[in-house]
Amino acid sequence: MDAQPRAPRREIFGWAMFDFANQAYTLLIITVVFGDLFTRVIVGDGPDYRLGNFLWSLALAVSYALVVVANPVCGAVMDYTRSRKRFLFASYLLTVGATGLLYFVEPGWITTAMVLIIVSNFAYAIGEGFISSFLPDLGPREALGWISGLGWSLGYIGGLVATAFTLAFLGEVSAANYDTIRWVGPFAAVFFLVTAIPTFVWVRERGEARAVPAGWSLTRLGMHRLLATGRAVSAFRDLRWLLVSIFFSMAGIYIIVSFSFIYGAQVIGWDEASRTLMFITVQITAAIGALLFGWLQGRWGARRTYLITLWLWVIAILAIWQTPNMTLLLERVVGVRFEAQDVFLVAGVLAGLSLGSAQSAGRALVGVLTPMGKAAEFFGFWGTASKLAAILGILGLGLIQWALGLADAILFCLALFVLAMLTVLPVNERRGQMAAEQWQEPEESGRTERGAHS
Repeated sequence: MDAQPRAPRREIFGWAMFDFANQAYTLLIITVVFGDLFTRVIVGDGPDYRLGNFLWSLALAVSYALVVVANPVCGAVMDYTRSRKRFLFASYLLTVGATGLLYFVEPGWITTAMVLIIVSNFAYAIGEGFISSFLPDLGPREALGWISGLGWSLGYIGGLVATAFTLAFLGEVSAANYDTIRWVGPFAAVFFLVTAIPTFVWVRERGEARAVPAGWSLTRLGMHRLLATGRAVSAFRDLRWLLVSIFFSMAGIYIIVSFSFIYGAQVIGWDEASRTLMFITVQITAAIGALLFGWLQGRWGARRTYLITLWLWVIAILAIWQTPNMTLLLERVVGVRFEAQDVFLVAGVLAGLSLGSAQSAGRALVGVLTPMGKAAEFFGFWGTASKLAAILGILGLGLIQWALGLADAILFCLALFVLAMLTVLPVNERRGQMAAEQWQEPEESGRTERGAHS
């Protein structure tokens, strides 16, 4: 049975600080500032920005496609060689370097901007899987929900700090303010560089390292390990169904992360004050949602908690889509004139609670269903499912909004969360946990590797 002890508090804190650090990249570059800057200033094909939206979705999709190819192989190599920290450190440095270079992009430099986004987002996204692979080492399975929730919660607090500073000191996203707002790249890079230091100081690499077999490349080793796990993965049917569900839910989440502030600017037509208030609202509610549902997961179970977060998402998407109609309805019922951007904040509260809780619960549930010694490889599958989802979600929305406009394209997001709910229903958490606890590395794989040495 699983008897993994709880890690020291400073190690758990160090692990969670990577979520704190990397949220500066997610929010400043992908969600709040640079995505808006790219579509409206660097590409600048107003008034509907359909080309800018599509090119933005294309750049993100390409970066996620690279993660899909690299993540499972890297996970297999990391498990065998016990080199997760080295891989994590490499992704961290690449993210920092490429993000800092965004400063040099000028309006109209579309190709340069897309290349830097592809590189930086690839490094950031693959690092998500690397850091998550440490989660099963940090405590017993019943504690993983709380630990994962702590990480996501600190992440949203870190994003709040970083983005509040940026909005206060760098100003609005506009062509007139370009010489100031372009500093968002270097600031995000330095924030990530400094605040992730506790991760590399306190998080431990567990297990006995093994050398790469003589004459083998890392790619060959990774593919060999990956194929061996693939042959035995039939024992993990609950994890397979969970990954299908995560595929659909993460497709919807990546749409929200990549297009929510673009949606606010182009569809809702919010002003700078509402944009800032929305950001603060989402960050605070996401942090609360991650902590609350992480705590509930230890009492209700990971699967039930994850399913509840998906219901929250369905309600949030309906509120986003119906914001203009809800505004008119409130005016008729209450007799007071409201603006759509004010009603949109209600959708922001629901989206924030859903955002923190769904990602945290999904990551923790993967940890519950993952056998010891296979964490990097199985979280590589999780990363692959998530990034394939990002490609489907972002490119799908990009194409649909090109044809129909962004306002109605949000219904694609609603369909994705409904599919996520349907595909998690076959998951039996207890059965999946027992399969993970009883897993043993097949001896055949070991003989194959020993034979390959000669």
